[in-house]
Amino acid sequence: MSTAEDVGRRASRAFGWSLANTALARLGTVGIGIALARMLGPESFGAFAVATVALLAVLSINELGISLAIVRWPGDPHRIAPTVATSSILSSAVLFVGCLIAAAPFASAMGEPSAAPVVRVMAVCVLINGVVAAPAALMQREFMQKERMIVDQTGTWIAALVSIGLAVGGGGAMSLAVGRVVASVVTAVLFWRMAPGGRRPGLDPALVRPLLRFGLPLAGASAVVFAAGYADQIVVGTTLGATDLGFYVLAVNLASWPLAVIGTPLRSVAPALFASMQDDRAAAAEMFGHLARLTAAVVLPLCVVLAVAADPVVAFLYGPEWERSAGVLAWMAAFVAVRTLLELSYDYLVVMRRTGALLVVQLWWTGPSVPCLLLGASLGGIEGVAVAQVISVVVFAVPAYLQRLAAAGVDLRRSARGLVVPGAVTSATWAAAAALPDGGGAFLRCTAAGFVALAGTAVAVHGVRDSVRRVRETKVEQS
Repeated sequence: MSTAEDVGRRASRAFGWSLANTALARLGTVGIGIALARMLGPESFGAFAVATVALLAVLSINELGISLAIVRWPGDPHRIAPTVATSSILSSAVLFVGCLIAAAPFASAMGEPSAAPVVRVMAVCVLINGVVAAPAALMQREFMQKERMIVDQTGTWIAALVSIGLAVGGGGAMSLAVGRVVASVVTAVLFWRMAPGGRRPGLDPALVRPLLRFGLPLAGASAVVFAAGYADQIVVGTTLGATDLGFYVLAVNLASWPLAVIGTPLRSVAPALFASMQDDRAAAAEMFGHLARLTAAVVLPLCVVLAVAADPVVAFLYGPEWERSAGVLAWMAAFVAVRTLLELSYDYLVVMRRTGALLVVQLWWTGPSVPCLLLGASLGGIEGVAVAQVISVVVFAVPAYLQRLAAAGVDLRRSARGLVVPGAVTSATWAAAAALPDGGGAFLRCTAAGFVALAGTAVAVHGVRDSVRRVRETKVEQS
């Protein structure tokens, strides 16, 4: 018997909760983040950045990409959850041991040998991530973003409060690492209690091969995605040192605000929404176009204003000690605008079972980008690396993704026409931000730029209101 389920409205509600979640996390902890950056300074911040790069590298392949199979499994996901849980725990244990062994040589290669203990402490998060991989994926499958908001907000505030308390006591970079581990433990407990299953490990031999066939190419692609996304930080650390890495990472974090506030909530619901349509490729391709249009309407105006107002934003938030980050911020805001749309494309291709093609795309992007980044570092320091990032993503990543999207059934011309309104509004927003007067101090300039960004976003979203309505009204027949 078939029942009609309003998947679009469920996804819209989930997106709303996820948007509120990330917005509150960003806005609620921005003051604490500023305080930590001011207390620690670029050198300690750089040491923590070294450890963060190591952690994210491992997390990119931590559970072999298998947990995402829960999100797109056409049948009952609880059937595969025990096998996914077992594989996640085993792979995370192996990688945790590897982190402990590789911590010292990695920290030395990144120009900060003193960061090795920080890397080892943060490696505990690898184990925790493996334990909660299956429950977290089930929550994503069921659009449980309200519950996810409780989990994430609890973790965010615990990490911030523990870190700032230890930093006041002189804990340096280790204060940030300990705060993150404590938060991971607490959120793991909450995942365990709230998730609709997936807690008990098990093993169904008949599922191992299909799960590995799905997950291994995705794990490889995720590792290359990490390399493409963090090659710039690795190049900065290895060629310019940890202090320059601190300046660079601060700019990257600022530039990532639009991606975190919009891209993260979108990625929490888009795969499940695409998965609900995976038997109707035409409908899934059309939904991709609507989501890309909506994403561009929100993210592009924010990114262009952030690029234009880079100097006053850094000066107001972090003070003159961090002014070197402003030049990087201007370029990284442009990079993030493109990356947000590429991540939506990545999720679509995963659900459409194009994981092997994704691996090829990421390799094609990462290979040429590394020489570009090294050249940028030698010619222009941290700002040169940021310029190289923008060039490499436009020249190598965008064409490759477009080719794969077309092969997966996306009408590129139609999608491009859908981006005309967001693009026009973004251009007008950039002109308005560039026309703002330079006088009045950093606070007034930031305030004026913020109003321009919000106005541009509001106009752009209004211009794509038909796409918003289409997403909300999506209905899928499910057996």
